[in-house]
Amino acid sequence: MIKEVIVVEGKQDVQAVKRAVDAECIITGGFTLASYTLKKIEQAYERRGIIILTDPDSAGERIRKFLSKRFPEAKHAFVPREAATAHDDIGIEQASKEAILAALQKVRCQKWEPAEEFTWQDIMSAGLSGTKDAAERRSKIGALLGIGYANAKGFLYRLNHYGVSRAEFTKAIGGE
Repeated sequence: MIKEVIVVEGKQDVQAVKRAVDAECIITGGFTLASYTLKKIEQAYERRGIIILTDPDSAGERIRKFLSKRFPEAKHAFVPREAATAHDDIGIEQASKEAILAALQKVRCQKWEPAEEFTWQDIMSAGLSGTKDAAERRSKIGALLGIGYANAKGFLYRLNHYGVSRAEFTKAIGGE
Protein backbone atom coordinates (compact mmCIF):
# COMPACT_ATOMS: atom_id res chain seq x y z
CA MET A 1 0.00 0.00 0.00
CA ILE A 2 1.24 3.46 -0.88
CA LYS A 3 1.34 5.78 2.13
CA GLU A 4 0.45 8.96 0.24
CA VAL A 5 -2.97 9.64 -1.23
CA ILE A 6 -2.95 9.83 -5.03
CA VAL A 7 -4.80 12.79 -6.53
CA VAL A 8 -6.34 12.03 -9.94
CA GLU A 9 -8.88 13.73 -12.19
CA GLY A 10 -11.70 11.20 -12.58
CA LYS A 11 -13.35 7.92 -11.56
CA GLN A 12 -11.77 5.92 -14.39
CA ASP A 13 -8.36 7.20 -13.26
CA VAL A 14 -9.01 5.72 -9.82
CA GLN A 15 -9.84 2.36 -11.39
CA ALA A 16 -6.64 2.42 -13.43
CA VAL A 17 -4.53 3.31 -10.38
CA LYS A 18 -6.17 0.59 -8.27
CA ARG A 19 -5.39 -1.99 -10.99
CA ALA A 20 -1.73 -1.06 -10.53
CA VAL A 21 -1.33 -0.43 -6.78
CA ASP A 22 -3.11 -0.54 -3.47
CA ALA A 23 -3.65 3.15 -2.78
CA GLU A 24 -6.23 5.63 -1.65
CA CYS A 25 -7.24 8.19 -4.29
CA ILE A 26 -9.00 11.54 -4.33
CA ILE A 27 -10.80 12.68 -7.48
CA THR A 28 -10.51 16.36 -8.44
CA GLY A 29 -13.46 16.20 -10.81
CA GLY A 30 -11.60 18.40 -13.26
CA PHE A 31 -10.35 21.93 -12.79
CA THR A 32 -13.42 23.21 -10.94
CA LEU A 33 -12.14 21.68 -7.68
CA ALA A 34 -15.02 22.09 -5.28
CA SER A 35 -14.20 23.47 -1.82
CA TYR A 36 -14.96 20.11 -0.15
CA THR A 37 -12.56 18.39 -2.59
CA LEU A 38 -9.82 20.89 -1.76
CA LYS A 39 -10.49 20.28 1.93
CA LYS A 40 -10.10 16.51 1.44
CA ILE A 41 -6.86 17.04 -0.48
CA GLU A 42 -5.58 19.40 2.23
CA GLN A 43 -6.34 16.86 4.96
CA ALA A 44 -4.56 14.11 3.04
CA TYR A 45 -1.61 16.43 2.35
CA GLU A 46 -1.23 17.26 6.05
CA ARG A 47 -1.71 13.72 7.35
CA ARG A 48 -0.17 11.38 4.78
CA GLY A 49 1.15 13.43 1.89
CA ILE A 50 -0.19 13.44 -1.66
CA ILE A 51 1.04 12.35 -5.07
CA ILE A 52 -0.38 14.36 -7.96
CA LEU A 53 -1.03 12.09 -10.96
CA THR A 54 -2.95 14.09 -13.54
CA ASP A 55 -3.49 13.41 -17.23
CA PRO A 56 -0.59 14.31 -19.56
CA ASP A 57 -2.62 16.98 -21.35
CA SER A 58 -3.17 20.71 -20.97
CA ALA A 59 -6.08 20.33 -18.54
CA GLY A 60 -4.04 17.96 -16.38
CA GLU A 61 -1.14 20.40 -16.36
CA ARG A 62 -3.41 23.27 -15.24
CA ILE A 63 -4.70 21.14 -12.37
CA ARG A 64 -1.12 20.08 -11.45
CA LYS A 65 0.10 23.71 -11.40
CA PHE A 66 -2.84 24.85 -9.29
CA LEU A 67 -2.35 22.04 -6.76
CA SER A 68 1.45 22.54 -6.73
CA LYS A 69 1.05 26.15 -5.65
CA ARG A 70 -1.45 25.24 -2.96
CA PHE A 71 0.48 22.16 -1.75
CA PRO A 72 4.17 22.91 -2.38
CA GLU A 73 5.52 19.72 -0.80
CA ALA A 74 3.28 17.43 -2.83
CA LYS A 75 4.94 14.66 -4.79
CA HIS A 76 4.47 14.35 -8.54
CA ALA A 77 4.17 11.33 -10.81
CA PHE A 78 4.03 11.59 -14.59
CA VAL A 79 2.75 8.97 -17.03
CA PRO A 80 4.26 9.68 -20.46
CA ARG A 81 1.77 10.87 -23.07
CA GLU A 82 2.48 7.84 -25.30
CA ALA A 83 1.71 5.45 -22.43
CA ALA A 84 -1.55 7.26 -21.60
CA THR A 85 -3.04 7.40 -25.10
CA ALA A 86 -5.60 4.95 -26.46
CA HIS A 87 -8.77 5.17 -28.57
CA ASP A 88 -8.00 8.81 -29.51
CA ASP A 89 -8.07 9.77 -25.84
CA ILE A 90 -5.33 10.84 -23.44
CA GLY A 91 -5.58 10.16 -19.73
CA ILE A 92 -4.45 8.11 -16.77
CA GLU A 93 -7.43 5.82 -17.38
CA GLN A 94 -5.83 4.85 -20.72
CA ALA A 95 -2.49 3.91 -19.12
CA SER A 96 -1.48 0.34 -18.46
CA LYS A 97 -0.78 -1.04 -15.01
CA GLU A 98 2.93 -1.09 -15.91
CA ALA A 99 2.95 2.56 -17.01
CA ILE A 100 1.30 3.67 -13.76
CA LEU A 101 3.72 1.60 -11.67
CA ALA A 102 6.68 3.05 -13.58
CA ALA A 103 5.40 6.60 -12.96
CA LEU A 104 4.92 5.94 -9.25
CA GLN A 105 8.44 4.51 -8.99
CA LYS A 106 9.83 7.80 -10.34
CA VAL A 107 7.92 10.14 -8.05
CA ARG A 108 9.51 13.58 -7.75
CA CYS A 109 9.11 16.47 -5.33
CA GLN A 110 8.94 19.99 -6.65
CA LYS A 111 11.56 22.28 -5.18
CA TRP A 112 10.42 25.82 -4.49
CA GLU A 113 14.02 26.98 -4.20
CA PRO A 114 15.40 25.56 -7.45
CA ALA A 115 19.11 25.10 -7.95
CA GLU A 116 19.01 26.38 -11.55
CA GLU A 117 21.29 23.50 -12.46
CA PHE A 118 20.19 23.55 -16.08
CA THR A 119 20.17 26.38 -18.59
CA TRP A 120 18.74 27.03 -22.01
CA GLN A 121 22.14 26.01 -23.41
CA ASP A 122 21.65 22.50 -21.94
CA ILE A 123 18.30 22.22 -23.70
CA MET A 124 19.76 23.34 -27.03
CA SER A 125 22.93 21.22 -26.89
CA ALA A 126 20.89 18.12 -26.02
CA GLY A 127 18.67 18.68 -29.07
CA LEU A 128 15.59 19.27 -26.91
CA SER A 129 14.69 22.42 -28.81
CA GLY A 130 15.35 23.76 -32.27
CA THR A 131 15.47 20.40 -34.05
CA LYS A 132 12.77 18.53 -35.95
CA ASP A 133 12.76 15.67 -33.43
CA ALA A 134 13.04 17.85 -30.29
CA ALA A 135 9.50 17.13 -29.07
CA GLU A 136 10.03 13.38 -29.44
CA ARG A 137 13.39 13.62 -27.61
CA ARG A 138 11.82 15.61 -24.75
CA SER A 139 9.09 13.00 -24.50
CA LYS A 140 11.56 10.10 -24.28
CA ILE A 141 13.94 11.84 -21.89
CA GLY A 142 11.04 13.10 -19.76
CA ALA A 143 9.81 9.52 -19.42
CA LEU A 144 13.26 8.28 -18.43
CA LEU A 145 13.63 11.04 -15.82
CA GLY A 146 10.06 10.72 -14.52
CA ILE A 147 9.19 14.35 -15.26
CA GLY A 148 6.82 13.79 -18.18
CA TYR A 149 6.46 15.66 -21.45
CA ALA A 150 6.56 19.44 -21.72
CA ASN A 151 7.44 22.05 -24.31
CA ALA A 152 11.07 23.23 -24.19
CA LYS A 153 10.44 26.02 -21.68
CA GLY A 154 8.37 23.74 -19.44
CA PHE A 155 10.97 20.99 -19.72
CA LEU A 156 13.71 23.33 -18.51
CA TYR A 157 11.46 24.36 -15.62
CA ARG A 158 10.89 20.71 -14.65
CA LEU A 159 14.59 19.88 -14.84
CA ASN A 160 15.33 22.68 -12.37
CA HIS A 161 12.30 22.24 -10.10
CA TYR A 162 11.93 18.47 -9.75
CA GLY A 163 15.38 17.62 -8.43
CA VAL A 164 16.94 16.18 -11.58
CA SER A 165 20.69 15.83 -11.17
CA ARG A 166 23.26 16.51 -13.86
CA ALA A 167 24.23 12.80 -13.75
CA GLU A 168 20.61 11.69 -14.27
CA PHE A 169 20.22 14.10 -17.18
CA THR A 170 23.45 12.97 -18.86
CA LYS A 171 22.49 9.30 -18.45
CA ALA A 172 19.00 9.91 -19.84
CA ILE A 173 20.36 11.72 -22.90
CA GLY A 174 22.81 8.89 -23.54
CA GLY A 175 20.24 6.17 -22.88
CA GLU A 176 17.28 7.49 -24.80
